[in-house]
Amino acid sequence: MDTIMKINSVVNGIVWGPLMLCVLLGIGIFYTIKLHFFQFRHFRVWWSKTFLSVFKSSSQSGKHGKISPYQAMATALAGAIGTGNIVGIAGAITLGGAGAVFWMWIAALFGMATIFAENVLGIKYREKHGNHYVGGPMYYIEKGLGCKWGAVIFAVLCTAAALGMGNMTQANSAAGALENGFGISPYFSGIVISAAAALIIFGGIGRIAALTEKLVPVMSILYIFACFAVLAVNFRSIPSAFVRIITEAFDLRCAAGGFMGYGMARALKYGISRGVFSNEAGLGSSPIVHAAADTDDPYTQGMWGMFQVFIDTIVLCTLMALCIICSGADESISDGIALSTSAFESVLGIGGKIFISLSIVIFAFATLVSWCYFGEKSVEYLTGGRFTNYYRLIYICVSYIGCIMSISSVWEISDTLNGLMAIPNLAALIFLSKDIRYSELRLK
Repeated sequence: MDTIMKINSVVNGIVWGPLMLCVLLGIGIFYTIKLHFFQFRHFRVWWSKTFLSVFKSSSQSGKHGKISPYQAMATALAGAIGTGNIVGIAGAITLGGAGAVFWMWIAALFGMATIFAENVLGIKYREKHGNHYVGGPMYYIEKGLGCKWGAVIFAVLCTAAALGMGNMTQANSAAGALENGFGISPYFSGIVISAAAALIIFGGIGRIAALTEKLVPVMSILYIFACFAVLAVNFRSIPSAFVRIITEAFDLRCAAGGFMGYGMARALKYGISRGVFSNEAGLGSSPIVHAAADTDDPYTQGMWGMFQVFIDTIVLCTLMALCIICSGADESISDGIALSTSAFESVLGIGGKIFISLSIVIFAFATLVSWCYFGEKSVEYLTGGRFTNYYRLIYICVSYIGCIMSISSVWEISDTLNGLMAIPNLAALIFLSKDIRYSELRLK
């Protein structure tokens, strides 16, 4: 096992190293320029076609077993939110300082263009299987690039990442939160979490989407209100928090015996990597569910992807970061959950601990059921759809195992799988850029 972890450490250092982060950011910048800075210049357009459209339509639910564009976004957002919005952001501040938040914003702002391109390709190259659409990187890699082996590699890595980062780590976080917050045994919570997940997962994408379209807005609103409560008490610290974020993002001081710009390098590394970990722009997971949306307009579905990243990182992650910085919580605490809990306990007392525990449970469960669909579609691609129910059963069993065992090594391996999964997807985004045309955007 030690040998495996040493190999994983070397591979992880490569896939999440400076080169990979530059590629992730570079592709976002490339598509931002190609789309004429669409996410900035036409904020009103994509905001109107996404968030505001929910209030214009009488129903955002899918019809005849299909899922609506909004449901697709909600499911993708549920898969992205997870514990990264709590643990990931706290970890970014611990490891990279407050300046990591600035680079997280940069990664998200350009990542909005990346996920836009992913979703457009997902719709353009999807296939219709019976009454449903299926798509994602494995389809646009095979059909767009003519690279079957690249598509297979992505599907295999996505399946493994779904079982690890999408399942075991989320189940473990949920069970740990229930034990720390309420004293519930992981063996009991494991049964409840697995049974609840089975109830949703075996209902297919229709039931997953029906859950996420209700759960995501509710949990996001509650999360925002709780953050506002913490910030309201510490409102005098908000301006200085922004000053810290900006100044530490460009910290050019030397490390002891090190090089100039060490602080900036760490802020940049952890800000971008944790930002991508949170919103998943570029990883290739989100277009799998966006491709299932009942729509003929790939560009509007791309805008739903922009909205997804905006809410996940610019709104939710920023609020958590400000709560940690403004509350005066001890940022040397290495445990992300403990650091976040400390920030909320400083204002809400024991209620803060309960809130963080419940947030982790809800966020983790939403991610768990959403990632089952990502892995399921990958297995379907690899096997022609013959082992879908077997995969679901395995997924449920793995979620129980995740609840009851210590899985620090699974976190590390899953993080590497996520990075590896992005490589074939990013290659496709580069070589299929001709299929993304600004002239096809509907700006009215």
